Amino acid sequence: MSDQIVHTTDADFEADVLQSEQPVLLDFWAEWCGPCRMIAPILDAIAAERKGRVRICKLNIDENPKTPMKFNVRSIPMLLLFRGGQVVDQVVGAVPKARLESLLEPHLGPEGSEG
Repeated sequence: MSDQIVHTTDADFEADVLQSEQPVLLDFWAEWCGPCRMIAPILDAIAAERKGRVRICKLNIDENPKTPMKFNVRSIPMLLLFRGGQVVDQVVGAVPKARLESLLEPHLGPEGSEG
């Protein structure tokens, strides 16, 4: 797993996601979820390739039930894209890397931008 990915919790969600200066792609996941495991390497790659432009966070729904309830998560993996503390886009299910990249690009600063 990439050291670029932030494993957030209900307690740290506000600081890790809502107060982030960078856009945040938040992955709601669980250990038992096969599709969640399928997209994990894609998220690792995006985190490494877009370091400094987007923050990738993961939140285990079994260990942190409050945040998924707040965002009405009914199916996983569910990825929410936050910018300025607001949800600006979302994807449900294991999707190809190209789909995640097309979701992210309109919300990211130019390459080399640190925030």
